[in-house]
Amino acid sequence: MLTNEEGVFVASSDYVKTLPDSISKWFPRTLYSLGTDGFGRSEGRAELRDFFEVDAKHIVFAALNGLAKERKILPIELDKAMKRLE
Repeated sequence: MLTNEEGVFVASSDYVKTLPDSISKWFPRTLYSLGTDGFGRSEGRAELRDFFEVDAKHIVFAALNGLAKERKILPIELDKAMKRLE
């Protein structure tokens, strides 16, 4: 189903990144996996996701990083996004 899809593939999990990594072999291209590899001490789920870099801004950055690696965007665009996403 994904063979003709364009762009990059990013999977994010509140669990260890080996969970999305376990399905990566069925993707036609690289799957960029984000996960909470470890124990976090946070007040809530949003803080935990930020600490482990699996929240929305990190998902966006992972997608842009994948696009930069595949030379679909310029590295300068990645630098700009990093500054905007803090």
